[in-house]
Amino acid sequence: MYLAASIYRPVLQFTDKITSMLPKKHSQLVNDGLLTFTENFVKDHLLPTMFVDYRKGVQQAISSAAAFRPRAHTTTYTPTVEKGRPILQGLLAIDLLAKEVLGWAQAMPKFATDLVKYVQTFLERTFERCRTAYMEAVLEKLSYRLIGRHDIERLMRLDAASACLPSQLGHSVSHSEAVGSEVELCELFLSLPSIKQDNLIRDDNKLILLASLSDSLEYVADSIERLGQAVPRAASQAEGNSRDQATSPRNLASFADEYRKLATDCLKVLRVEMQLETVFHLQEMTNREYLEDEDAEEPDDFVISLTSQITRRDEGMAPFISGEKRNYVFGGICGIAASASIKALADMRSINLFGVQQICRNTIALEQAMAAIPYVDGDSVQQNLDRVRTYYELLNMPFEALLAFIAEHDQMFTPTESVSSNFDSL
Repeated sequence: MYLAASIYRPVLQFTDKITSMLPKKHSQLVNDGLLTFTENFVKDHLLPTMFVDYRKGVQQAISSAAAFRPRAHTTTYTPTVEKGRPILQGLLAIDLLAKEVLGWAQAMPKFATDLVKYVQTFLERTFERCRTAYMEAVLEKLSYRLIGRHDIERLMRLDAASACLPSQLGHSVSHSEAVGSEVELCELFLSLPSIKQDNLIRDDNKLILLASLSDSLEYVADSIERLGQAVPRAASQAEGNSRDQATSPRNLASFADEYRKLATDCLKVLRVEMQLETVFHLQEMTNREYLEDEDAEEPDDFVISLTSQITRRDEGMAPFISGEKRNYVFGGICGIAASASIKALADMRSINLFGVQQICRNTIALEQAMAAIPYVDGDSVQQNLDRVRTYYELLNMPFEALLAFIAEHDQMFTPTESVSSNFDSL
Protein backbone atom coordinates (compact mmCIF):
# COMPACT_ATOMS: atom_id res chain seq x y z
CA MET A 1 0.00 0.00 0.00
CA TYR A 2 2.70 2.49 1.01
CA LEU A 3 4.59 1.77 -2.22
CA ALA A 4 2.03 3.99 -3.92
CA ALA A 5 3.53 6.98 -2.12
CA SER A 6 7.02 5.93 -3.17
CA ILE A 7 6.13 5.68 -6.85
CA TYR A 8 3.93 8.79 -6.94
CA ARG A 9 6.74 11.25 -7.72
CA PRO A 10 8.41 9.00 -10.36
CA VAL A 11 4.99 8.57 -12.02
CA LEU A 12 4.46 12.33 -11.94
CA GLN A 13 7.90 12.99 -13.43
CA PHE A 14 7.37 10.29 -16.06
CA THR A 15 3.98 11.62 -17.17
CA ASP A 16 5.28 15.20 -17.23
CA LYS A 17 8.13 14.09 -19.47
CA ILE A 18 5.84 12.15 -21.81
CA THR A 19 3.38 15.05 -21.91
CA SER A 20 6.13 17.43 -22.95
CA MET A 21 7.05 15.10 -25.82
CA LEU A 22 3.51 14.65 -27.18
CA PRO A 23 1.50 17.08 -29.26
CA LYS A 24 -0.71 19.28 -27.11
CA LYS A 25 -3.95 17.64 -28.28
CA HIS A 26 -2.72 14.23 -27.00
CA SER A 27 -1.12 15.37 -23.74
CA GLN A 28 -4.30 15.01 -21.70
CA LEU A 29 -4.45 11.31 -22.54
CA VAL A 30 -1.39 10.71 -20.36
CA ASN A 31 -2.94 12.49 -17.39
CA ASP A 32 -6.19 10.60 -17.83
CA GLY A 33 -4.30 7.32 -17.71
CA LEU A 34 -1.45 6.41 -15.40
CA LEU A 35 -1.30 9.65 -13.38
CA THR A 36 -5.05 9.78 -12.76
CA PHE A 37 -5.08 6.15 -11.68
CA THR A 38 -2.19 6.76 -9.25
CA GLU A 39 -3.76 9.89 -7.78
CA ASN A 40 -7.13 8.19 -7.31
CA PHE A 41 -5.46 5.25 -5.62
CA VAL A 42 -3.60 7.56 -3.24
CA LYS A 43 -6.75 9.54 -2.46
CA ASP A 44 -9.18 6.63 -2.06
CA HIS A 45 -6.96 3.97 -0.51
CA LEU A 46 -3.55 5.17 0.68
CA LEU A 47 -4.56 8.30 2.60
CA PRO A 48 -7.38 6.64 4.63
CA THR A 49 -5.11 3.69 5.45
CA MET A 50 -2.27 6.02 6.37
CA PHE A 51 -4.51 8.03 8.70
CA VAL A 52 -5.71 4.91 10.53
CA ASP A 53 -2.20 3.49 10.86
CA TYR A 54 -0.65 6.69 12.15
CA ARG A 55 -3.56 7.35 14.49
CA LYS A 56 -2.90 3.95 16.07
CA GLY A 57 0.80 4.78 16.28
CA VAL A 58 0.06 8.07 18.04
CA GLN A 59 -2.30 6.39 20.49
CA GLN A 60 0.30 3.77 21.36
CA ALA A 61 3.02 6.40 21.71
CA ILE A 62 1.17 8.62 24.18
CA SER A 63 -0.69 5.96 26.18
CA SER A 64 2.13 3.54 26.99
CA ALA A 65 3.35 3.34 30.58
CA ALA A 66 6.77 4.67 29.59
CA ALA A 67 5.48 7.58 27.47
CA PHE A 68 5.81 10.19 30.23
CA ARG A 69 8.46 8.59 32.41
CA PRO A 70 11.59 10.78 32.60
CA ARG A 71 14.76 8.85 31.86
CA ALA A 72 18.21 10.38 31.86
CA HIS A 73 21.36 8.82 30.45
CA THR A 74 23.69 11.44 31.91
CA THR A 75 23.85 13.55 35.08
CA THR A 76 23.99 16.82 33.14
CA TYR A 77 21.92 18.30 30.35
CA THR A 78 22.79 17.46 26.75
CA PRO A 79 21.33 19.74 24.05
CA THR A 80 21.00 17.16 21.24
CA VAL A 81 19.03 13.93 21.06
CA GLU A 82 21.93 12.22 19.32
CA LYS A 83 24.14 12.86 22.34
CA GLY A 84 21.52 11.86 24.89
CA ARG A 85 19.03 14.70 25.36
CA PRO A 86 16.37 12.93 27.45
CA ILE A 87 13.20 13.72 25.50
CA LEU A 88 10.16 11.93 26.89
CA GLN A 89 9.61 8.71 24.97
CA GLY A 90 6.05 9.57 23.99
CA LEU A 91 6.93 12.98 22.56
CA LEU A 92 9.99 11.67 20.76
CA ALA A 93 7.80 9.05 19.06
CA ILE A 94 5.26 11.71 18.06
CA ASP A 95 8.01 13.84 16.57
CA LEU A 96 9.21 10.91 14.46
CA LEU A 97 5.67 10.13 13.29
CA ALA A 98 5.07 13.77 12.34
CA LYS A 99 8.32 13.83 10.36
CA GLU A 100 7.28 10.68 8.50
CA VAL A 101 3.87 12.05 7.53
CA LEU A 102 5.25 15.42 6.48
CA GLY A 103 7.88 13.55 4.49
CA TRP A 104 5.00 12.01 2.53
CA ALA A 105 3.58 15.52 2.12
CA GLN A 106 6.80 16.67 0.47
CA ALA A 107 6.80 13.60 -1.78
CA MET A 108 3.16 14.14 -2.80
CA PRO A 109 2.56 17.92 -2.91
CA LYS A 110 -0.94 17.52 -4.31
CA PHE A 111 -2.01 15.75 -1.11
CA ALA A 112 0.11 17.82 1.26
CA THR A 113 -2.88 19.68 2.70
CA ASP A 114 -4.58 16.43 3.76
CA LEU A 115 -1.36 15.07 5.24
CA VAL A 116 -0.69 18.25 7.21
CA LYS A 117 -4.23 17.98 8.60
CA TYR A 118 -3.33 14.49 9.83
CA VAL A 119 -0.27 15.88 11.59
CA GLN A 120 -2.35 18.64 13.16
CA THR A 121 -4.77 16.03 14.50
CA PHE A 122 -1.89 14.04 16.00
CA LEU A 123 -0.33 17.14 17.54
CA GLU A 124 -3.63 18.19 19.08
CA ARG A 125 -4.17 14.79 20.71
CA THR A 126 -0.59 14.75 21.96
CA PHE A 127 -0.92 18.24 23.41
CA GLU A 128 -4.03 17.23 25.34
CA ARG A 129 -2.14 14.26 26.78
CA CYS A 130 0.74 16.54 27.79
CA ARG A 131 -1.71 18.98 29.32
CA THR A 132 -3.22 16.12 31.33
CA ALA A 133 0.21 15.08 32.63
CA TYR A 134 0.90 18.69 33.61
CA MET A 135 -2.42 19.08 35.42
CA GLU A 136 -1.94 15.82 37.33
CA ALA A 137 1.26 17.29 38.77
CA VAL A 138 0.01 20.80 39.61
CA LEU A 139 -3.73 20.56 40.25
CA GLU A 140 -4.86 22.29 43.46
CA LYS A 141 -1.31 23.40 44.24
CA LEU A 142 -0.58 26.99 45.19
CA SER A 143 2.13 27.55 42.56
CA TYR A 144 -0.30 26.64 39.76
CA ARG A 145 -2.94 29.01 41.09
CA LEU A 146 -0.45 31.84 41.48
CA ILE A 147 0.97 31.73 37.94
CA GLY A 148 -2.60 32.01 36.68
CA ARG A 149 -3.12 35.35 38.45
CA HIS A 150 -2.85 38.28 36.05
CA ASP A 151 -0.83 40.46 38.44
CA ILE A 152 1.72 37.72 39.12
CA GLU A 153 1.87 36.67 35.46
CA ARG A 154 2.66 40.28 34.51
CA LEU A 155 5.39 40.59 37.14
CA MET A 156 6.95 37.26 36.17
CA ARG A 157 7.06 38.40 32.56
CA LEU A 158 8.97 41.52 33.63
CA ASP A 159 11.52 39.47 35.58
CA ALA A 160 14.87 39.52 33.75
CA ALA A 161 15.27 35.77 34.34
CA SER A 162 12.20 35.11 32.17
CA ALA A 163 14.18 35.98 29.03
CA CYS A 164 15.16 32.29 28.77
CA LEU A 165 11.56 31.05 28.67
CA PRO A 166 10.51 29.33 25.41
CA SER A 167 7.52 31.62 24.84
CA GLN A 168 9.36 34.85 25.67
CA LEU A 169 12.53 34.69 23.59
CA GLY A 170 13.42 38.14 22.32
CA HIS A 171 11.33 39.90 24.99
CA SER A 172 13.44 42.68 26.52
CA VAL A 173 12.93 44.28 29.93
CA SER A 174 14.68 47.30 31.44
CA HIS A 175 16.80 46.85 34.57
CA SER A 176 14.52 49.04 36.69
CA GLU A 177 11.45 47.07 35.59
CA ALA A 178 13.18 43.78 36.41
CA VAL A 179 14.28 44.90 39.89
CA GLY A 180 10.90 46.41 40.67
CA SER A 181 9.04 43.28 39.57
CA GLU A 182 11.22 41.04 41.75
CA VAL A 183 10.61 43.18 44.83
CA GLU A 184 6.87 43.31 44.16
CA LEU A 185 6.68 39.55 43.63
CA CYS A 186 8.47 38.91 46.91
CA GLU A 187 6.03 41.17 48.72
CA LEU A 188 3.08 39.37 47.15
CA PHE A 189 4.38 35.92 48.09
CA LEU A 190 5.19 37.00 51.64
CA SER A 191 1.72 38.50 52.06
CA LEU A 192 0.08 35.13 51.41
CA PRO A 193 -1.53 33.28 54.32
CA SER A 194 0.73 30.83 56.13
CA ILE A 195 1.83 28.16 53.63
CA LYS A 196 1.06 24.54 54.49
CA GLN A 197 2.59 21.35 53.10
CA ASP A 198 -0.63 20.52 51.27
CA ASN A 199 -0.21 23.73 49.25
CA LEU A 200 3.07 22.48 47.79
CA ILE A 201 4.20 19.80 45.35
CA ARG A 202 6.05 17.55 47.78
CA ASP A 203 6.74 14.71 45.34
CA ASP A 204 10.13 15.32 43.72
CA ASN A 205 9.21 12.95 40.89
CA LYS A 206 6.41 15.30 39.82
CA LEU A 207 8.83 18.22 39.72
CA ILE A 208 11.29 16.20 37.64
CA LEU A 209 8.43 15.30 35.29
CA LEU A 210 7.59 18.99 34.88
CA ALA A 211 11.23 19.75 34.04
CA SER A 212 11.39 16.90 31.53
CA LEU A 213 7.99 17.77 30.07
CA SER A 214 9.04 21.38 29.56
CA ASP A 215 12.21 20.47 27.67
CA SER A 216 10.41 17.82 25.59
CA LEU A 217 7.61 20.22 24.65
CA GLU A 218 10.15 22.82 23.59
CA TYR A 219 11.98 20.21 21.50
CA VAL A 220 8.77 19.22 19.69
CA ALA A 221 7.81 22.89 19.20
CA ASP A 222 11.15 23.61 17.51
CA SER A 223 10.75 20.51 15.36
CA ILE A 224 7.20 21.47 14.35
CA GLU A 225 8.40 24.92 13.34
CA ARG A 226 11.15 23.49 11.13
CA LEU A 227 8.76 20.97 9.58
CA GLY A 228 6.21 23.69 8.88
CA GLN A 229 8.84 25.60 6.93
CA ALA A 230 9.81 22.50 4.97
CA VAL A 231 6.36 21.60 3.63
CA PRO A 232 4.78 23.71 0.88
CA ARG A 233 3.39 27.00 2.15
CA ALA A 234 -0.11 26.23 0.99
CA ALA A 235 -0.04 22.91 2.83
CA SER A 236 1.32 24.34 6.06
CA GLN A 237 -1.62 26.69 6.11
CA ALA A 238 -3.96 23.70 5.67
CA GLU A 239 -6.44 25.64 3.59
CA GLY A 240 -5.71 28.79 5.57
CA ASN A 241 -6.91 30.82 2.60
CA SER A 242 -10.43 29.55 3.10
CA ARG A 243 -13.01 32.30 3.10
CA ASP A 244 -14.31 31.09 6.44
CA GLN A 245 -11.24 31.77 8.58
CA ALA A 246 -13.17 30.92 11.75
CA THR A 247 -13.49 27.29 10.69
CA SER A 248 -10.23 26.86 8.77
CA PRO A 249 -7.69 24.56 10.44
CA ARG A 250 -4.82 26.02 12.46
CA ASN A 251 -1.36 26.08 10.92
CA LEU A 252 1.64 24.25 12.30
CA ALA A 253 3.15 27.43 13.77
CA SER A 254 0.17 27.83 16.09
CA PHE A 255 0.80 24.34 17.48
CA ALA A 256 4.45 25.24 18.07
CA ASP A 257 3.32 28.31 20.04
CA GLU A 258 0.89 26.22 22.08
CA TYR A 259 3.58 23.67 22.96
CA ARG A 260 5.98 26.45 23.98
CA LYS A 261 3.34 28.06 26.17
CA LEU A 262 2.84 24.83 28.11
CA ALA A 263 6.63 24.35 28.34
CA THR A 264 6.85 27.84 29.83
CA ASP A 265 4.08 27.13 32.34
CA CYS A 266 6.01 24.08 33.56
CA LEU A 267 9.08 26.22 34.25
CA LYS A 268 7.03 28.95 35.91
CA VAL A 269 5.48 26.41 38.27
CA LEU A 270 8.94 25.08 39.14
CA ARG A 271 10.32 28.56 39.88
CA VAL A 272 7.35 29.60 42.02
CA GLU A 273 7.33 26.20 43.74
CA MET A 274 10.93 26.67 44.89
CA GLN A 275 10.15 30.18 46.10
CA LEU A 276 7.11 28.96 48.04
CA GLU A 277 9.16 26.11 49.54
CA THR A 278 11.63 28.73 50.73
CA VAL A 279 8.87 30.77 52.35
CA PHE A 280 7.40 27.60 53.87
CA HIS A 281 10.69 26.68 55.55
CA LEU A 282 11.60 30.20 56.68
CA GLN A 283 8.19 30.66 58.32
CA GLU A 284 9.85 28.92 61.26
CA MET A 285 11.74 32.14 62.01
CA THR A 286 8.61 34.03 63.02
CA ASN A 287 7.05 34.02 66.48
CA ARG A 288 10.10 32.50 68.12
CA GLU A 289 12.93 33.58 70.37
CA TYR A 290 16.49 33.77 69.09
CA LEU A 291 18.04 33.86 72.54
CA GLU A 292 21.03 31.59 71.96
CA ASP A 293 23.66 31.05 74.65
CA GLU A 294 26.62 30.15 72.43
CA ASP A 295 28.06 30.70 68.96
CA ALA A 296 26.15 29.00 66.16
CA GLU A 297 27.99 26.00 64.73
CA GLU A 298 25.12 24.59 62.67
CA PRO A 299 22.24 26.25 60.83
CA ASP A 300 18.69 25.82 62.09
CA ASP A 301 17.01 22.50 61.28
CA PHE A 302 14.54 24.13 58.89
CA VAL A 303 17.45 25.65 56.94
CA ILE A 304 19.17 22.26 56.75
CA SER A 305 15.90 20.82 55.44
CA LEU A 306 15.62 23.59 52.83
CA THR A 307 19.21 23.33 51.60
CA SER A 308 18.96 19.53 51.38
CA GLN A 309 15.80 19.89 49.34
CA ILE A 310 17.41 22.43 46.99
CA THR A 311 20.39 20.15 46.39
CA ARG A 312 18.25 17.05 45.88
CA ARG A 313 15.87 18.73 43.44
CA ASP A 314 18.65 20.39 41.48
CA GLU A 315 20.40 17.04 41.03
CA GLY A 316 17.11 15.45 39.97
CA MET A 317 16.31 18.13 37.38
CA ALA A 318 19.87 18.70 36.09
CA PRO A 319 19.70 16.15 33.22
CA PHE A 320 16.39 17.54 31.94
CA ILE A 321 16.80 21.32 31.70
CA SER A 322 19.55 23.54 30.33
CA GLY A 323 21.80 25.65 32.54
CA GLU A 324 19.95 28.91 31.98
CA LYS A 325 16.66 27.25 32.85
CA ARG A 326 18.18 25.78 36.03
CA ASN A 327 19.09 29.35 36.89
CA TYR A 328 15.48 30.34 36.23
CA VAL A 329 14.05 27.58 38.43
CA PHE A 330 16.42 28.05 41.38
CA GLY A 331 17.56 31.64 40.87
CA GLY A 332 14.56 33.15 42.64
CA ILE A 333 15.26 31.41 45.95
CA CYS A 334 17.73 33.86 47.47
CA GLY A 335 15.69 36.96 46.71
CA ILE A 336 12.63 35.57 48.48
CA ALA A 337 14.81 34.10 51.27
CA ALA A 338 16.36 37.51 51.93
CA SER A 339 12.99 39.25 52.01
CA ALA A 340 11.46 36.56 54.24
CA SER A 341 14.40 36.64 56.68
CA ILE A 342 14.28 40.42 56.98
CA LYS A 343 10.49 40.47 57.33
CA ALA A 344 10.68 37.82 60.07
CA LEU A 345 12.41 40.22 62.48
CA ALA A 346 9.19 42.15 63.03
CA ASP A 347 7.47 38.96 64.26
CA MET A 348 10.28 37.65 66.46
CA ARG A 349 9.59 37.76 70.18
CA SER A 350 13.24 38.48 71.02
CA ILE A 351 16.78 38.13 69.69
CA ASN A 352 20.26 38.48 71.20
CA LEU A 353 23.83 38.63 69.89
CA PHE A 354 24.11 34.88 69.47
CA GLY A 355 20.70 34.85 67.81
CA VAL A 356 22.01 37.26 65.19
CA GLN A 357 24.97 34.94 64.63
CA GLN A 358 22.57 32.01 64.23
CA ILE A 359 20.67 33.81 61.49
CA CYS A 360 23.94 34.73 59.77
CA ARG A 361 24.94 31.07 59.95
CA ASN A 362 21.64 30.18 58.26
CA THR A 363 22.38 32.53 55.37
CA ILE A 364 25.86 31.06 54.94
CA ALA A 365 24.38 27.55 54.67
CA LEU A 366 21.89 28.73 52.05
CA GLU A 367 24.62 30.53 50.12
CA GLN A 368 26.73 27.37 50.08
CA ALA A 369 23.81 25.30 48.78
CA MET A 370 23.13 27.80 46.00
CA ALA A 371 26.83 27.99 45.08
CA ALA A 372 26.71 24.27 44.30
CA ILE A 373 24.27 24.95 41.43
CA PRO A 374 26.63 25.76 38.54
CA TYR A 375 24.45 28.14 36.55
CA VAL A 376 22.96 30.26 39.33
CA ASP A 377 24.30 33.83 39.48
CA GLY A 378 26.67 33.71 42.46
CA ASP A 379 26.97 37.50 42.69
CA SER A 380 23.21 37.88 42.98
CA VAL A 381 23.06 35.16 45.65
CA GLN A 382 25.79 36.81 47.71
CA GLN A 383 24.29 40.27 47.32
CA ASN A 384 20.87 39.13 48.53
CA LEU A 385 22.18 37.22 51.53
CA ASP A 386 24.68 39.95 52.43
CA ARG A 387 21.66 42.21 52.87
CA VAL A 388 20.27 39.81 55.47
CA ARG A 389 23.55 39.57 57.35
CA THR A 390 23.99 43.34 57.32
CA TYR A 391 20.39 43.88 58.41
CA TYR A 392 20.73 41.70 61.49
CA GLU A 393 24.26 42.81 62.33
CA LEU A 394 22.95 46.37 62.56
CA LEU A 395 21.14 45.27 65.71
CA ASN A 396 24.53 44.88 67.42
CA MET A 397 25.87 48.28 66.32
CA PRO A 398 26.36 51.19 68.73
CA PHE A 399 23.78 53.91 68.29
CA GLU A 400 26.12 56.44 66.64
CA ALA A 401 27.56 53.87 64.22
CA LEU A 402 24.06 52.77 63.28
CA LEU A 403 23.00 56.33 62.47
CA ALA A 404 26.10 56.82 60.33
CA PHE A 405 25.49 53.57 58.46
CA ILE A 406 21.86 54.44 57.74
CA ALA A 407 22.82 57.88 56.45
CA GLU A 408 25.42 56.37 54.14
CA HIS A 409 23.29 53.42 52.90
CA ASP A 410 19.80 54.89 52.85
CA GLN A 411 18.88 52.90 49.70
CA MET A 412 20.02 49.51 50.98
CA PHE A 413 16.70 48.61 52.61
CA THR A 414 13.14 49.36 51.60
CA PRO A 415 10.96 51.63 53.78
CA THR A 416 9.03 48.57 54.95
CA GLU A 417 12.24 46.81 56.01
CA SER A 418 13.43 49.91 57.85
CA VAL A 419 10.14 50.15 59.73
CA SER A 420 10.37 46.46 60.67
CA SER A 421 13.61 47.08 62.53
CA ASN A 422 12.71 50.59 63.72
CA PHE A 423 15.76 52.05 61.95
CA ASP A 424 13.73 55.07 60.90
CA SER A 425 12.85 55.94 64.49
CA LEU A 426 16.44 56.10 65.66
